[in-house]
Amino acid sequence: QVQLVESGGGLVQAGGSLRLSCAASGNAFSINTMAWYRQAPGKQRELVATATRGGYTNYADSVKGRFTISRDNAKNTVYLQMNSLKPEDTAVYYCAALLYLGNDYWGQGTQVTVSS
Repeated sequence: QVQLVESGGGLVQAGGSLRLSCAASGNAFSINTMAWYRQAPGKQRELVATATRGGYTNYADSVKGRFTISRDNAKNTVYLQMNSLKPEDTAVYYCAALLYLGNDYWGQGTQVTVSS
């Protein structure tokens, strides 16, 4: 079992920045990939960024150059630094953990609202 707790969401003006955090507990040593997803009202959940334990990262085209995912394996925490935020970035952001065995776990989500 893995528990994920997100923090750092909020309201920000367009062009601003926010930093999301996701702390994993439980069998965190068994996590391979950690990721951020988001879901806007009326839309499907979409992948934002991923980071493997070995440090490989990947981003959705819509956030490349603006968002940075980073991971502190010692603290079992993943971060999402979001810069140059746009109103279309408004969504509930979810942290996810994919274990080596294939199980996946999700956080409760944190709201990010970008005003124009």
